[in-house]
Amino acid sequence: MRFDDEEIGLRLIEMGCIPGTEIVVLRKAPLGDPLAFSCRGSIISIRSREAQQVMVEECNE
Repeated sequence: MRFDDEEIGLRLIEMGCIPGTEIVVLRKAPLGDPLAFSCRGSIISIRSREAQQVMVEECNE
């Protein structure tokens, strides 16, 4: 995981989403905004425009 927007990246790091951490998409609101993710036992909700600034790799476990 890496962040294109430093401010969003810092906010997510403060919430425990650090590079290398597994995140799971839990749900998407009916109109697509916000999105809910599970990260290190916490549920984090962010706007889709913020989520677009996060680069992730698919885990094939």
